[in-house]
Amino acid sequence: MTKRIIYPNDDGVAVIIPTPEALETMTIEEIATKDVPAGKPFKIVDVADIPTDRTFRNAWEYTA
Repeated sequence: MTKRIIYPNDDGVAVIIPTPEALETMTIEEIATKDVPAGKPFKIVDVADIPTDRTFRNAWEYTA
């Protein structure tokens, strides 16, 4: 799976990596609806759009 779910949280941006098992029974949109806290906006992005360097992860920003 080359998609990730991102949403803003108190520390910056949270990233959800869907498991292959979950994707066998649900779409990525269904996983996002289930796992993202109520009222939080989210995006489904390509894994390539997420920085690989986690050094400044708390500085990442979420834009809708």
